[in-house]
Formats: sequence, C-alpha cells, structure tokens
Amino acid sequence: MENDQKAPDANDLTPAGVATKLRDTSVVMLTTAVGDGKLVSHPMTIQGVTDEADVWFFVGRRGDQAHALTPGSAVNISISEAGSWLSVAGHAEFVEDAATVRELWNDSAEGYFPQGPDDPDLALLRVTTDSAQFWGLPGGRIAGAARMVRAMVTKQRAPGGTDTTEL
Repeated sequence: MENDQKAPDANDLTPAGVATKLRDTSVVMLTTAVGDGKLVSHPMTIQGVTDEADVWFFVGRRGDQAHALTPGSAVNISISEAGSWLSVAGHAEFVEDAATVRELWNDSAEGYFPQGPDDPDLALLRVTTDSAQFWGLPGGRIAGAARMVRAMVTKQRAPGGTDTTEL
C-alpha cells in the first residue's frame, strides 16, 4: 500500500465503505421472505458490487432462491466475520442483460452453470441496497478478536459499537 493511501475504515458506512466491505467477502447470506412470510436464507457468491453498494449475483432459475423472489422483493444480505457483522437491506430484481453476465462471469460460476454464461438456468440478480447496519469491534479482526477474548476472561463487557445508514 502506498503512503498516500489509507486503509479502509472498518466502520465506514458510506456507500463506498459498504461497497468495500461487500467486495472484501465472497460468500454472504441472502435472506428473502417466501409466500407465507417465512424468512429463508441461502449462501450466495457475490459476482460484483457497484460503487453505490448494489450487489450482483448469479442465481439458478429453477432454484428455491429464485422462486422466493418476486419483482422488488425485500431482501437482506448479511456478512459475519470475527468481530464484525454487516446487514444490508435492499430489494431484488432479475435483470436480463447478457453483457453484464459476461462482464461478471468467472471460473467459479462455471461450477454452478456448466454451460457458461449462456446457460439457460442462469439468472442475473441485482440487489439495490437501501440501508446498512454494521456492528463491530474497533481495530479490525485481529484486534477485535483479542478484545473479545480479553472481555470474556475479565468478565467485562465487550467493546464495540453499531451504526446504521441509508444508502
């Protein structure tokens, strides 16, 4: 890292900060509400994140996740790491855009869609984010984990905080 660049702030809840957090992880939990209101979560691999913190996924058209989504479905993306958690609320929509599919295509997607970016089961899902909430410990993962252990040993309240923002 060059001297004039700062490391991203772990508590940065601007759209750029949330986008950075999302780009720094590959698998998230995507939660949707099915017809009877029951919440269902599936692990999903992020294919891309915009500067506005909107998220792209590839989804199987015949899978349970795709069937739970209707145009504009409210969804939640969650990330959990040692000492920090991110919850991003938004709404999902299927997008028909072959150029974007090709732009986001990668080798790991081929494991799920063996016919490549033209696989008839492949659907492109965009989550337009509305808000984000972050819970975390100061100092990043290692320092945060150390603070948690210290709090457990000393029987004191763990350090940390939370913040919410509209995106």
